[in-house]
Amino acid sequence: MPDAAAAHFAEHRAVAESVDALLPVLAELTERLCAAFDGGGRLYTFGNGGSAADAQHLAAELIGRYKRHRRPLPAVALSVDPSVVTCIANDYAWDDVFARQVEALARPGDVVAAFTTSGTSENVVRGLTAGRRAGATTVLFGGGAASADGGPAAAQADLALVVPSATTARIQEMHLLLLHAVSEGVDAWAAGETEERATGSERGTGG
Repeated sequence: MPDAAAAHFAEHRAVAESVDALLPVLAELTERLCAAFDGGGRLYTFGNGGSAADAQHLAAELIGRYKRHRRPLPAVALSVDPSVVTCIANDYAWDDVFARQVEALARPGDVVAAFTTSGTSENVVRGLTAGRRAGATTVLFGGGAASADGGPAAAQADLALVVPSATTARIQEMHLLLLHAVSEGVDAWAAGETEERATGSERGTGG
């Protein structure tokens, strides 16, 4: 067991080092999210299983806060309403559970972000496709070997943060790191926005 744990840690460190290559895409995603929120847009995010939990985690960091006090930011995880999800799955198909919600909600200026370790889940691919058709910025948090990075979902993403690993656990661990990094950037921007407004108000009353 100790040897198995050591192997997990060693693989984690190796993958974490390789994620450095994603920093430019991460910076662009942060900028696009800030621009979307600044323009009144929203984030819609989704995934299956553990990836659904990552999508919910990102939405929670934005609606609540990451580290700083600032205004709540509009983010919606599309897996959290069982009535909507089961209605679509029952009346249409499981493959449509995210796409139909995106079609109903997403608009130009919004961001649609999917989490998937394989990039092959049809409901995730269709959700991103619907986001692109709606005029939203589409984002993939993915993974996979070099021969199939991001899977079919990558073709529907304007921005792809693809973890270079074929191990589900390592991909999910890096997705958590990436969503925290995005949360930090957006959090700092939104807190600065709050400070700027407060300073402008103070200047107005003093002038």
